[in-house]
Amino acid sequence: MQPNKRKISKYLIPVFLLLICVAYTSYSVLGQEHHAEVDTNSLAAESAHAQLENHGATAHDANKHEVVGAENGKLDAGKLIMEHIADAHDWHIATIGHTHISIPLPIIIKDDSGVKAFLSSKFEHGHETYEGYRLEEGKIVAVNADGSINQEASFYDLSITKNVASLFISVFFLCWIMLSVANRYNKNKGKAPKGLANLIETLIIFIRDEIAKPSIGPKYAKFLPYLLTIFFFIFINNLFGLIPFFPGGANVTGNIAVTMVLALFTFVITSVNGNKSYWGHIFMPPGVPKGLWILLIPIEIIGMLNKPIVLMIRLFANITAGHIIILGFLSLIFIFGAINTSLGLGVSVLSVAFTTFMNFLELLVAFLQAYVFTLLSALYFGSAVEEHAHEEHH
Repeated sequence: MQPNKRKISKYLIPVFLLLICVAYTSYSVLGQEHHAEVDTNSLAAESAHAQLENHGATAHDANKHEVVGAENGKLDAGKLIMEHIADAHDWHIATIGHTHISIPLPIIIKDDSGVKAFLSSKFEHGHETYEGYRLEEGKIVAVNADGSINQEASFYDLSITKNVASLFISVFFLCWIMLSVANRYNKNKGKAPKGLANLIETLIIFIRDEIAKPSIGPKYAKFLPYLLTIFFFIFINNLFGLIPFFPGGANVTGNIAVTMVLALFTFVITSVNGNKSYWGHIFMPPGVPKGLWILLIPIEIIGMLNKPIVLMIRLFANITAGHIIILGFLSLIFIFGAINTSLGLGVSVLSVAFTTFMNFLELLVAFLQAYVFTLLSALYFGSAVEEHAHEEHH
């Protein structure tokens, strides 16, 4: 199949628009209003990879030597794992000795005095106050002149965090891939695609023939651009999350705000395109005595609202679980090493082997989760546009 430039553009335009919408919507969801209430269960922003490499590496405190993720010299594996999958206001690159190399990210705060924008480096890893704010366990809080937390302050945190920055990078990367493939098709008309173009075409045909057509039916073409968008978007971000160094390592699809936005897109498209038969089955169940409608209609409504929740939690939970398992295996090295050095060395062989296996398994999971999300979305679309033959005389 040799798509021409017009056909490629048909796919690209919706892809670009939707990716921008996802990026900015997630950006807004992540930047929520704060009332300076410190969540004691909130997660620190340092990367767990660097901490694991340094046996619970040190971070800067007031004396620049506070141990993060360790109590009494022992590694707190649970805390380090949760720190890794959490969001952050800087992008950790490496740790050399006691020096943390990271990329500061923009802090954007909207309060009564206006908009304040500066880099997260002004906070000095949460140990300095700047413009009346500071980082408290990874969260931005307002502080009084004496350094105490201002419980009455109200502001909006619109900062570009690590997940948001990774979101923009993946959108740019995906757009670059699609434009490159489109240009290659335009230059090699009549020739079989090679390399990346061949891979992208294979995936496009797979989504069209194995997901869209069987699940939606004759009206599949209307929904194909969206299905292609969410598949490639989720797949690319899943792969980026497996890369242990910049620009990878962010837990984008393991962030419930991002999966919620994607699920809401599917829900809205399903609801807008639902035909009379679709809504009739929900609010006027056919073939059922009207006396039972009072029971069936709430059940149908709950089932309809449950679909985006299932999409949101499924993707979030599976991606997050993969990160936790991999980091759990790595933590075993330091947990057993704290007991006995020889025991730690012995466990490290098995731990590294299992971690390597899980990384390869996560490559499969990255594809499967993108496939499952796309397939379920297609099934929901198919149920919304399917024409049911009712027996009117009944």
